[in-house]
Amino acid sequence: MGSKGGVTEVHEEKDLVGSCGLYCGLCPRYQSRATSRCLGCHLGEQHSYCSVYRCVTKRGFTTCAECSEYPCGRLLRVLGVEKGLDSFVSHKPALPNLDEIKQDGLDSFLQEQRKRRLLAEHLISNYNAGRSMTLYCTACALMPPRTIERAIDKMKRSLDQGAVDETDQKKIAKAMRKLIEEAASDLGIDLALRRKRR
Repeated sequence: MGSKGGVTEVHEEKDLVGSCGLYCGLCPRYQSRATSRCLGCHLGEQHSYCSVYRCVTKRGFTTCAECSEYPCGRLLRVLGVEKGLDSFVSHKPALPNLDEIKQDGLDSFLQEQRKRRLLAEHLISNYNAGRSMTLYCTACALMPPRTIERAIDKMKRSLDQGAVDETDQKKIAKAMRKLIEEAASDLGIDLALRRKRR
């Protein structure tokens, strides 16, 4: 577990913050247990061809938030801001994440992201029948953590009261997804990933 004041936790999370502001800990490719699992932008192989990563590293920064040119055209192009596109993970939080890092510092940001990652991992471990990982990662990236916690508490009560069959993992996953989707809808948050059409 972590040390006093969250110093160890923040250190562990540092490898999961992408140069572009995306947080790898909430990417389904990071959360996957498949052989194709990605270790994150800093530890995975894809950083070798990411122009944002190369630029940030060359300048001696951790993220684009440290750069006087932020937000530059390269960053906006890579994130697909003009086209409004996503990849395996929602790109919507990237710029707000960088703004938060700029305003409150990287350590504060990483503490918040750790909470979000642990919530996603809880959802994936307890309420996934094999098709919910992307939804849970996206929800934890875009929704307030307290809202996710309330949905989890509501699900626990439903299981305790027998409203959902605790022996049927598919029904449990379906009920949890419904709670998350309803909470997102109430907040006006779209959890769908915006993919490029072929």
